[in-house]
Amino acid sequence: MSREYAESRIREALESCKGNATKARQRIIAQLADDHKLLMALARPHLTGIVSHAVNRVVSRSEIEDSPPPEQPKTLDMPPQTFGQEILQALQGNKSATFGLENDLPGRRRGQASKNHIEAMKRIARKHDDDKKI
Repeated sequence: MSREYAESRIREALESCKGNATKARQRIIAQLADDHKLLMALARPHLTGIVSHAVNRVVSRSEIEDSPPPEQPKTLDMPPQTFGQEILQALQGNKSATFGLENDLPGRRRGQASKNHIEAMKRIARKHDDDKKI
């Protein structure tokens, strides 16, 4: 019954607005203030989501209010003259850490290709050259 009531009121609004959906929406919203039955017919399918959103919002606000204030930041344990020197050196590239080598580990060098790998690459190159000739 309520769904049919809402649909009939929407049809009436569309007819009175000559099919203009935007104006019909505005008219329906204006009618909702006075027509509680229409409001319930439109909102009933969405009430569970509306209520759960409202409850979650209140719960999250109360958790924020109940949480202790954040700790004060720790003071710097270095003299003000040296503050930011590491950042400047990193930007200049002087003795800056390399990703993966932060602990001063020696860099990995590529090993020499194995004999099998070299032969495989030569076979692929030959096959590719043979395909081009055909």
